[in-house]
Amino acid sequence: MAFQIPFKFSAPKGEAAIAERARPSKMMDYDQPLVWVVLILMLFGMVMVYSASIALPDSPKFSYLQGKHEYFLLRQAVFISVSVVAAYLAFRIPVAAWQKLAPLMFVVTLFMLMLVLVPGVGVSVNGARRWLSLKLFQVQPSEIMKIVVVLYAADFTVRKQQYMHKLTKGFMPMAFAVGVVGMLLLLEPDLGAFGVIVCIAMGILFLGGFNMVWFGGIGAILVVVFSSIIALSPFRRARMFAYLDPWQEDNALDKAYQLTHSLIAFGRGELSGVGLGNSVEKLHYLPEAHTDFIMAVIGEELGLAGVLVVLALFYFLVKRAFDIGRQAIALDQFFAGLAAKGIGIWLGVQTFINMGVNLGLLPTKGLTLPLMSYGGTGIMINCVGLAILLRIDYENRVLMRGGRI
Repeated sequence: MAFQIPFKFSAPKGEAAIAERARPSKMMDYDQPLVWVVLILMLFGMVMVYSASIALPDSPKFSYLQGKHEYFLLRQAVFISVSVVAAYLAFRIPVAAWQKLAPLMFVVTLFMLMLVLVPGVGVSVNGARRWLSLKLFQVQPSEIMKIVVVLYAADFTVRKQQYMHKLTKGFMPMAFAVGVVGMLLLLEPDLGAFGVIVCIAMGILFLGGFNMVWFGGIGAILVVVFSSIIALSPFRRARMFAYLDPWQEDNALDKAYQLTHSLIAFGRGELSGVGLGNSVEKLHYLPEAHTDFIMAVIGEELGLAGVLVVLALFYFLVKRAFDIGRQAIALDQFFAGLAAKGIGIWLGVQTFINMGVNLGLLPTKGLTLPLMSYGGTGIMINCVGLAILLRIDYENRVLMRGGRI
């Protein structure tokens, strides 16, 4: 088996053992610090969404919102409220049920990705067809697929544990599934979501004991594949060259326009920022300031101090996910352990890509900052994923008390 328990429990003996069993447990039923960190990130994000979007109704693009400066704030508040309810319902579902549902959820979400590409069904925004309209709101299947891939890959790894050292049975079925997802995402197009999903699947296979030699070789092949996708796509190739030299005049006014203004925002923020609400770049200079580039607004208004606080909060969240996963594996809950670590990989990779794009460390890509950027589906799926993580932690605590799930 690829899983190993990192420590052993030694039971106390004699009268001390009786006293230990009789003493009420002070362990909480849930991870309170994790809940507080998630709430802080969402509420802080709502404040920054309001700050970043308050001037948008004054632009021609949002002329239909004339005078409605609280429009995005109110919608974000609704998104968060609905997401908290969805998270509570998700928390009530046992981890074993999530494992059973994983294959069906994968097929349903795959069908939704196909529907997005159907003319008249999928909604196109800024040249990308990524949404399904449900009249009252829009759903983005690529966001749903992220948590679904976490559950599906964890279930696959547990079921195929004896084949993890083999390429044909341990890797190829998962590669085929992710390849189909990738093909549909590239037709939208959404290379960023595809990259996150590949990282999730590969990360879970690696943690599940996949052969290291094969893993390294496949990683090299993936680098070649993504490089080829960029090289064969004119607009992606142009964006890559612009990223390498964003301050060239032609690039700064075209392909690297977002990047240059994001860097200007961070430059203006310096150590302590220009003050909450005082950003200049959000005044129709920096596109998508309330979604993909919300970190740049944080950097401008709250400076390096604000950026470091956000980094620390996300670091705690990802580290806690891996800690919960490690504890679940120590309790022989292998699916739960891989799912928890998969959630950590998902949130960590997406956060890294978003911040890297904002800081000019990575080419510009349309990925939101988890829990903080404006958006309905993204916030809800983030909350559902974290609710599953809290459920895993809850079941760990029940088992450590000697109870049954």
